[in-house]
Amino acid sequence: MPESTSSPAPHVAVVLLAGGQGARAGFDRPKQLEMLGAKSVLRWSLDLFAAHPAVTAGVVVANPDVMATIGMLPEGWISASPGAERQQSVANALTALTDWDDDARLLVHDAARPGVTADVVDRLLAALDGADAAIPTLPVPDTLVAQTQAQVGDVVDRSLLARVQTPQAFRLGTLRRAHAEAGDAAATDDAQLVRRMGLPVAAVSGDARLHKLTYAEDLAILSALLGVGTAMRTAVGMGYDVHRLVVGKPLWIGGIEIAHSHGLEGHSDADVALHAITDAVLGALADGDIGDHFPPTDPQWRGAASHRFLSFAGDRVTARGGRISHIDVTIVAEAPRIGPHRPAIRARIADILAIPPECVSVKATTTERLGFTGRREGIAAQAIATLLLPEI
Repeated sequence: MPESTSSPAPHVAVVLLAGGQGARAGFDRPKQLEMLGAKSVLRWSLDLFAAHPAVTAGVVVANPDVMATIGMLPEGWISASPGAERQQSVANALTALTDWDDDARLLVHDAARPGVTADVVDRLLAALDGADAAIPTLPVPDTLVAQTQAQVGDVVDRSLLARVQTPQAFRLGTLRRAHAEAGDAAATDDAQLVRRMGLPVAAVSGDARLHKLTYAEDLAILSALLGVGTAMRTAVGMGYDVHRLVVGKPLWIGGIEIAHSHGLEGHSDADVALHAITDAVLGALADGDIGDHFPPTDPQWRGAASHRFLSFAGDRVTARGGRISHIDVTIVAEAPRIGPHRPAIRARIADILAIPPECVSVKATTTERLGFTGRREGIAAQAIATLLLPEI
């Protein structure tokens, strides 16, 4: 069979704009931090992009107070400071992507549109195969008229108009040039800057679920569009893991390093607690186990930090439209004492899964010097994950 001559798919990054205050919405906090169902408006978009197989990195453009609220970013994501205007915020994100080649693809999305779907992302990326930029649009369903402050004017031909949404997709080099050539000229979205260079912008079908949160009443509209409050079922999974204690290795338990004379032996960092929780989450999803997704025979996972495995499992929950309701993990060790580290472990697990610490229980016990743990030969952990998933 002849070798394939196809080029690898270009890398895809996301710029998620979350720097606005949303004063028109009238909330007590930035609108992107308002809760929409079980998670914040910002988290809806962040989770979707993190779970999309084509996306390898991203930049969240937000103030430090917003970043502190949303918790740990997905693997490969970074943050950037917002500018006074949207255009400057995008420019700041482009600066943060200095190491990315111009051939890469970039999605620019407003966090105030939480209803982004994988289908829209796929359509935009496909459109870039023949264009430098692509935007999602929807037809205008209402009759439109020209209007002055005093009176209503003539009807406007709505067939010539469309509603523009985000995310908008670009070849990274094209967007860099568009911002460089714009200078002080302002634009309400990045596609305008590309059109000013004389380049066409492809249009793909948008989605009504990309409704923008502008006013307080938009939360109710988004709740209906996104099915928040639809029928959910409870799914429970159990995970168990054990690793041998050896001299000369760091000891990682629950995502934190604990000072001890011995560490755990394994292909990755051998974090028994995070491995057990990962298996519990995957079990509740009926989605195999940690070895199926991260086989120990694969050298890329040698020495890997186990928070990557748990974050992956959490993303799988999000991709299914579910959420993690509760995590309960028990660590079985004769030594070291786990009790003093429980608050830090609890906070770290909550951070990795982007859930409140109140949804995480961490317990520790011994086997009264019986068995391999009692002889201090190893450490074990058992976990139970409770998920809420859409009804099948």
